[in-house]
Amino acid sequence: MSIDSSTALNIAKVLTEALPYIQRFRGKTMVIKYGGNAMVDEKLKRDFARDIVLMKLVGMNPVVVHGGGPQIGNVLEQIGKESKFVEGMRVTDAETMDVVLMVLGGLV
Repeated sequence: MSIDSSTALNIAKVLTEALPYIQRFRGKTMVIKYGGNAMVDEKLKRDFARDIVLMKLVGMNPVVVHGGGPQIGNVLEQIGKESKFVEGMRVTDAETMDVVLMVLGGLV
């Protein structure tokens, strides 16, 4: 893979800016949420995978947990249940929790 000088300079700039964080978090476990929107966008999928590999290569221990907001919302809409959010966080009652478990558990 060859890159042009502009891309190479940008990569060098990003790595230089990231170096203090790489040094600080080397050997640490990082929990990263892989959100529902990122799961359905091909570019976001590739970028996410690349970032996880980079974290591992520089000595971090990434642990990925998944979201599923859009998928949960779709199933709730299909069954006629309205999603409720307070300050951007889903309010999950017992009926909604059943749907969340089905969606995130792969039962739907």
